[in-house]
Amino acid sequence: MTNSLAPGLYVVATPIGNLGDITARAVDTLRNADRILAEDTRVTGKLLAHIGAKTAMSRYDDHSGEGERNAIVARLGDQAIALVSDAGTPLISDPGYKLVRDSRAAGHQVYTVPGPCAAIAGLSLAGLPTDRFLFAGFLPAKAKARADVIAELAGIRSTLVFYESGPRLGETLAALAAQLGPREGAVARELTKLHEECVTGTLDTLAQKYAIAAPKGEIVIVIGPPAAPSEATDAELDAALDEALAHLSPSRAASDVAERLGIPRKRAYARALERSK
Repeated sequence: MTNSLAPGLYVVATPIGNLGDITARAVDTLRNADRILAEDTRVTGKLLAHIGAKTAMSRYDDHSGEGERNAIVARLGDQAIALVSDAGTPLISDPGYKLVRDSRAAGHQVYTVPGPCAAIAGLSLAGLPTDRFLFAGFLPAKAKARADVIAELAGIRSTLVFYESGPRLGETLAALAAQLGPREGAVARELTKLHEECVTGTLDTLAQKYAIAAPKGEIVIVIGPPAAPSEATDAELDAALDEALAHLSPSRAASDVAERLGIPRKRAYARALERSK
């Protein structure tokens, strides 16, 4: 590995538990950066001690203001500055996107040093579809706000991924089960650590399991996509078309009904022509 880094911002992923997961490139970057921006310097300090790095650190988190950000950006022209979070990939439910945005806007190079990510690790264990997934971070703590977010996500035809803390897990799973029904899910915790586990089952069974005893550690909840809607019957299609044809042309009625029933427009239009005769 090279012992010198080009100036710019380095977004560096760090282990989510097992320190052996740090990449050789991340080690080289953290050892040779001019400064490290850490969410919590005490947490990152333990990692630096593990890899034998003595790089200077500054705190950078959700409370860092525009003035601090501007000062960092001003130094990127001749310094290599690494951005890390407490664990995993920065910017994934962690601060940093504004710094990346402003660094690019100022014409500085931004480098990614990829590595561990709890959301991806959870997906890899859950045994649920991964061809299309949506990461939704932490759900709101208040019941009404949480219910609104779940309702917004309910119809999305993809696997859903959330982060959660142990004390809130049971309540969150109960809310998800109440609104999403018996979808398949997984609760992954202590990822990459000695007591790593991934418990699978329907949302209602998972909610029951964690209703009493709150587990420790950071948690990833993975939920399978909703079941495919059943195809509308001819009787359902005819009833919907008859209502629409009362005030719409066959073409417009077919479009509206096809979208509402989730069927091909060609099927709806052919039927609309027959019903309009």
